[in-house]
Amino acid sequence: MTTVAVCGGGIGGLATAIALRKFGLDVTVYEQTRQFARVGADINLTPNAVRALDGLGVGPAIRDSAARPQFRISRMWDSGAETSRLPMGDSAEQQYGAPQLTMHRGDLMTALENRLPSGTVEMGHRVAGVADGRIEFTDGSAVFADVIVGADGIHSAVRTALLGRDQPTFTGVVAFRAVVPTERVGNLPNLDCFTKWWGPDSATQIVTFPLNQGKDIFVFATCGQEEWTEESWTTPGSVAELRELYRDFHPEARALLDACDDVLKSALYVRDPLASWTDGRSVLLGDAAHPMMPFMAQGAGMAIEDAVVLSRCLSLFDDPAVALQTYQETRLQRTSRIQRGSRSNEWLKVAGNGDWVYEYDAWQVPLELAAARTDA
Repeated sequence: MTTVAVCGGGIGGLATAIALRKFGLDVTVYEQTRQFARVGADINLTPNAVRALDGLGVGPAIRDSAARPQFRISRMWDSGAETSRLPMGDSAEQQYGAPQLTMHRGDLMTALENRLPSGTVEMGHRVAGVADGRIEFTDGSAVFADVIVGADGIHSAVRTALLGRDQPTFTGVVAFRAVVPTERVGNLPNLDCFTKWWGPDSATQIVTFPLNQGKDIFVFATCGQEEWTEESWTTPGSVAELRELYRDFHPEARALLDACDDVLKSALYVRDPLASWTDGRSVLLGDAAHPMMPFMAQGAGMAIEDAVVLSRCLSLFDDPAVALQTYQETRLQRTSRIQRGSRSNEWLKVAGNGDWVYEYDAWQVPLELAAARTDA
């Protein structure tokens, strides 16, 4: 039986472990932290991601805590005019087989953790190096596996081992994140919707959507900034700075900012799409392979899709190199297109078709090289 070691116990790593176990494969996840924590605030799961999660068996758990936005709305920052309105909720479920769900990242992590038996995740294992099926950890220990999956994020140690050391690029965009109790702003319209306020330039916007079954509203605002030195997603920001930066936005957008008590501030980093993710024994997944801007809300969704497709490939091919190459060829074009689209930040600014993103089914999509390799 093929043995798989997954480096990184985030959303992509845990989803990979669940999917591999579903196909009867031997998998262990190695996570650098000593214990899981509720880091981050929100996650926006579009129908393609929810459908993939349903196949992992976590659908009921995430629905228990999530909100279901009724529409995806685009509005102009100054006039408030709507430029697009896409039905979600029940309409998305009927059209795509799953709804859009918005929730706390910690609730998704808990749902994934609960699908794995004790012992699947080994905590406190920070990767120092990877070569020829061997993972070396910073404490001096090492393990071997037939396949090594780098699901260890934008600063991936597995990526460094495969491709050499480099640094992600600061985009010149920073993000503010806050959560507001719905009862504070209950007089505002469209609180049960995903709403994007498009700013005067491509870096400036405010996105809001419900969390916690609608009890809270998540606020995500971005703008340009020339320099950034912090490396944390949990750096405290200034509410006064937030309100000042968006002082010219529509009153309904500003009302949400006025209701914020606390805000976190972080920088947005990217890398260009890669030509290859694998060396035949190791492979990249999620942000380790294709970190992207959040403007299409597909970062976590792409990692979850990766997990399903990779697991399908490893279950079908005895030769790991063929499985990993098939996974790469199946996923590379889609993730590269979404990387580029997320960076350009024009997705559904005006009425458009979201089908090519939302209708994707990671459990059924044809595997690009499978037939070619088996016929060879």
